[in-house]
Amino acid sequence: MPHAPSLSATAPSAAVTHVLYLHGFRSSPQSTKARHMATLMAERFPTVTWWCPQLPASPQAAAALIAQGTADWPAQTMAVMGSSLGGYYATWMAAQRGCKAVLINPAVFPARDLAKYIGEQTAWHNPEERFYFAPEFVDELRALESPTFKPSPAQLLALIAKGDEVLDWREMSARYPLAQQVLIDGGDHALSDFDAHLARVLAFLGLA
Repeated sequence: MPHAPSLSATAPSAAVTHVLYLHGFRSSPQSTKARHMATLMAERFPTVTWWCPQLPASPQAAAALIAQGTADWPAQTMAVMGSSLGGYYATWMAAQRGCKAVLINPAVFPARDLAKYIGEQTAWHNPEERFYFAPEFVDELRALESPTFKPSPAQLLALIAKGDEVLDWREMSARYPLAQQVLIDGGDHALSDFDAHLARVLAFLGLA
């Protein structure tokens, strides 16, 4: 069962007008969560601007794409959602813009964890598509760290599965002590039961 330690988790939230979704390492806008959110936004919230870009392998290039694509978005009413490595980028974005962020099993130490993936990789949703994860990308990840970022509970919502087979839920939870946290017993890295947490996500975004 999910646990929500923050009392502010049920506080009302102003509705967002722009939502950015950032996928994880080797993933794409074709991920189940990304496609579900895209469909949901189009059907129920057509006036909300939705953007889920294919992120380049280079973290520096990914950050530049994100920054350029959201440059004219209003920080007060925009939000970013990120899964795994996308959660790391979303944290950087929230620190830069002061916007809301929903983190789904976010990568906490990607420079450490992805160092072993240097070399040619295959895309998760299209194994025939390949990309090269260069050694310098590890340093680019470190450059995006936000160690002094101290968000208010109203700014960050973290969905953390204790059953994540890729990332340590304890590290994720410890990284965001001030965020609204939903600690999910069991679960997996992909958060296959994402639908069960949609109501909480929409409430956080002010769209419920």
